[in-house]
Amino acid sequence: MALCLFSLLFLSGCAETKYVFNYANEDAKELLWPKEEQIARYRYVGQLLGEQNLSSDSDGGFAAVLIDALKWVAGVFSASGGSSAIVLQRPQGGTTDANGRIYVADASRQAIYVFDPVTAKLHVWDDAGSGGFVSPVSVVVLGNGEVLVSDAQLAAVIRLDSNGVPLGFFAAGIMERPTGLAYDATRNLLYIADSAAHDIKVFRRDGTFVKRLGGPGVLEGQFNGPTHLSYRDNKLYVTDSLNARVQIFDGEGLFLSTFGERGVYVGNMPRPKGVAADSDGNVYVVESYQDHMLVFDEEGEFLMPLGGTGHGIGQFYLPAGIWIDAQDRVYIADMFNGRVVIFQYLGQEGVPVKRPVSTIIPKS
Repeated sequence: MALCLFSLLFLSGCAETKYVFNYANEDAKELLWPKEEQIARYRYVGQLLGEQNLSSDSDGGFAAVLIDALKWVAGVFSASGGSSAIVLQRPQGGTTDANGRIYVADASRQAIYVFDPVTAKLHVWDDAGSGGFVSPVSVVVLGNGEVLVSDAQLAAVIRLDSNGVPLGFFAAGIMERPTGLAYDATRNLLYIADSAAHDIKVFRRDGTFVKRLGGPGVLEGQFNGPTHLSYRDNKLYVTDSLNARVQIFDGEGLFLSTFGERGVYVGNMPRPKGVAADSDGNVYVVESYQDHMLVFDEEGEFLMPLGGTGHGIGQFYLPAGIWIDAQDRVYIADMFNGRVVIFQYLGQEGVPVKRPVSTIIPKS
């Protein structure tokens, strides 16, 4: 057995397997939304699942067989014959950085998944310093390359370097239940939603406390269980979850506007979670109770929904966080489907939808 293992190690070491990154869009179909309109605003890109997003650029020949055999000998394959591949379990939120890396906080795996499309690698960071993560929710990347992760159960924000090495706690002992994170790169300010304290705490990048926004209540500028945050173009977006609304503040923390209400119709917000804005100022809200992504204009007028309960493409099952990268790609943490679904925003002009011409001749 030992000789066999040595041989496999030697042979697999001689044949380097190269990988390519993909968005797990197996059908490669052009799926567009909204489906009933002549102009599409969103195109389905694919999804993040885990190791399935990495595929060998070879033909899966002898070297691949040896590597699979080595994994089996090393116990990576389970006794039942199934693979214990690295997969997303319950993604909560995430972000992307300037280098294209995609960070996903997974509450069930208690770790941060880092997808790197450039190097075609997947890393799993589960070391929070004095132990592991317990309930990671949100991720932001600072201008100096540091990565911050909010952990609701640890009541802390954990600092990591660009390789995932823990650097300590950020503003430890101040927060009760930190959830959403947002970063203002211009002012070097970090916003942290403290869901249990019903406020937003503002810090400098070095951890110095600056001020507190809000407090418990239902008035403008007050919160009831704020969860997710987003910052773009000098605006801070706050999901005021238990008040069933989104509140918007400027970069100084001054209240600007609010929209959203309870209700049973699509477009209402019985349980809003993730929030983000695109380059045109459209605001996206994840409605977890109704399993939708809702799109509003910058004035808070409802534009369109995308979703519905299910497991197919364009459907969600208890979605949570949402974020938008520099290319206006929209990432949705589809939590109970164990994936991150990606759509491309096509701009205000959209693209014409090519539909088949009907061959039915109407009766005269």
